[in-house]
Amino acid sequence: MVKVIASSVRKGNVLEVDNKLYVVLTAQNFHPGKGTPVTQVDMRRIVDGVKVSERWRTTEQVERAFVEDLNFQFLYEDGEGFHFMNPENYDQVVVDAETMGDQKAYLQEAMTCVLSIYEGIPLAIELPRHVTLEITETEPVVKGQTASSSYKPAMLSNGIRTMVPPHIDAGTRVVIATEDNSYVERAKS
Repeated sequence: MVKVIASSVRKGNVLEVDNKLYVVLTAQNFHPGKGTPVTQVDMRRIVDGVKVSERWRTTEQVERAFVEDLNFQFLYEDGEGFHFMNPENYDQVVVDAETMGDQKAYLQEAMTCVLSIYEGIPLAIELPRHVTLEITETEPVVKGQTASSSYKPAMLSNGIRTMVPPHIDAGTRVVIATEDNSYVERAKS
């Protein structure tokens, strides 16, 4: 464990509070006009998933656990969870559905993701910033609509809805940003 000042805590950090480990969900520093600056932290307890809010003075010391960020390759999903493999030593880990969250829609076979691991337990996952998907359905182009003026709704092959430019039709492969489901560009290949 390493002691750090509260104002340096960021999303994804793992903290030890009262001999329990927590993953930081959000961390904000507040500097009121009068009074002491504080850091507001929302965390999830790793053992049971309970969410907790804490408020510390920005100069207070908190214990930060050492977490490894390693590349893992997605293998498959089953009733146990999402199975990933470390391509360097072939170790496999299982990420539960709660840790995976809404990101599971973007998982593709053999996709490389970054897993944050503490003592062999996966705490958080980071997907690639962009994925390539196919448009399965979209509205037809309205005559007179310019490409720069508006976007139209479309359904992606993973079941997520997004907005695409009018010239994109069903069957087109597009690049999508995983953080906000937004259209980036038409796929090159």
